[in-house]
Amino acid sequence: MPRTNKPLKVIAVASGKGGVGKTNVSVNLSVGLARLGREVMLFDADLGLANVDLLLGMRPERTLHDLVTGAVDSLDDVLVQGPDGVKVVPSASGIAAMANLTPAEHAGLIHAFSAYRKPLDVLIVDTAAGLQESVTSFCRAVQETVVVVCDEPASITDAYALIKVLHRDHGMRRFRMVTNMVSGRDGADRLMRKLNSVCGNYLPEVVLDLAGYIPMDEHLRKAVQKRVPVVQEYPGSPAGKAFADLARTVDRWPVGGGDHGGVGFFIERMLQSA
Repeated sequence: MPRTNKPLKVIAVASGKGGVGKTNVSVNLSVGLARLGREVMLFDADLGLANVDLLLGMRPERTLHDLVTGAVDSLDDVLVQGPDGVKVVPSASGIAAMANLTPAEHAGLIHAFSAYRKPLDVLIVDTAAGLQESVTSFCRAVQETVVVVCDEPASITDAYALIKVLHRDHGMRRFRMVTNMVSGRDGADRLMRKLNSVCGNYLPEVVLDLAGYIPMDEHLRKAVQKRVPVVQEYPGSPAGKAFADLARTVDRWPVGGGDHGGVGFFIERMLQSA
């Protein structure tokens, strides 16, 4: 039976551009939350260019594409067990049709997720990079949107563009920021001042909260090469500790009241907002 007494916390991890470590944040945040005793599902929502499985060294036999096309009957047929019990929903890579589902495929996806009945505390949605419609749909459907940004002009510009679209077109006002590959707290604060300066001038109603920062760390590169989460492989490293801190911060975020419908409810909201 599903947990009806505790609402599901749903978080989208997004970025304005690729190459800023968004999926690494999604993976390590998921494992960090699982290490706090939470039941976590990680949904690879980069429909068509999936890479969560690559970072985790997985070779899933089935993906979300099999669920959409009816090759498998249930979400359990697709789920892959990740580190520390994280349940991974692998998407398909190189299948353009996944980004343009038909109404019947939408309905099948909702049904499959709605039928999932196992306990779940947190759903992490790793979105695609950029401003495509699927990204805005996911961000509109979740309770919290985490924007990953690096201290480089293209990343800052594209993160601002994402925030601008979500605010202007969809009324979103608060964004949780994760500054990645910074020199430390000082570097994170400098980057946040840049972002707040731009948003303050052009989007005065937008609030940017620094959820956490991930320092430059050779251990993170090593973990990526090994295809394991740094929070698992090198928990005592600067990056490992930073992800653990981020997980503790996210764990304290309140859950929106009334969201008791579980994963299926979120998927339905997401597809309705598309």
